Amino acid sequence: MSKTEQSNDSEKEIVAVTKHGQATIPKRFREKLGIEAPGKVLFRETEDGEVIVEQVRSPSEMRGFAARSEASTDKPASEILKEKRDQDRKERDSQFSTVE
Repeated sequence: MSKTEQSNDSEKEIVAVTKHGQATIPKRFREKLGIEAPGKVLFRETEDGEVIVEQVRSPSEMRGFAARSEASTDKPASEILKEKRDQDRKERDSQFSTVE
């Protein structure tokens, strides 16, 4: 069983953790975050120590994701990468040549 507490602008719910480290995410939080079972979640800690729980999309949900968005260039990725490496090399070379 869970215990619900209501504070100013957020809801909290206490859930049990099994000896294997498993906990059930309350239904209203799963619905709010769009988490479906079975599924996966991501636990992320912010710089200030806050723990964030996020939905992880399944591979089937991600299939075609990149294809749906418009490409910002017609250049192949290998060409863009080569240009970026050349640019980085020039910047690095210019930094070292002015340090003398």
